[in-house]
Amino acid sequence: MITASEVRLIGAEGENHGVVTKPQAIEIARDSGLDLVEISPNAEPPVCKVLDFGKFKYEQQKKANMARKNQKTQDVKEIKMRPGIDVHDYDTKLKKVNQFIENGDKVKMTIRFRGREMAHQQLGMEVLNRVAEQMKETAKVEAWPKMEGRQMIMVISPK
Repeated sequence: MITASEVRLIGAEGENHGVVTKPQAIEIARDSGLDLVEISPNAEPPVCKVLDFGKFKYEQQKKANMARKNQKTQDVKEIKMRPGIDVHDYDTKLKKVNQFIENGDKVKMTIRFRGREMAHQQLGMEVLNRVAEQMKETAKVEAWPKMEGRQMIMVISPK
């Protein structure tokens, strides 16, 4: 709905008609057999264009669909370890973390403690700090290690 008495009118072929009154703009649109669409309502005076409104809505919908299709959603992948993880197992998990980070996903690192391991939480902290240190080139720590029940959790994301 156009509220101003004057509008800046752009014709069907893209020609600038300048500032015209609202009734003149409606008449020009009616003569060409098209619709008068308000393109920029916040401009002074508002910008209107003579075009086929159905086609305009279709084009806008196509643009929105393309934008949604091309955007990358960021998933949260989880890697679980134990505080006494062996060197080879650690390297394998670190390779997986690298793959997830390169794909643009966040990684939730979880250290699970069982039984008497709860008394040695510093071992889990050392493992997570080692991961953070080795990943500092490609990733940043989003949530530093913290205990949640019997698990220590850290979240890293791509830089």
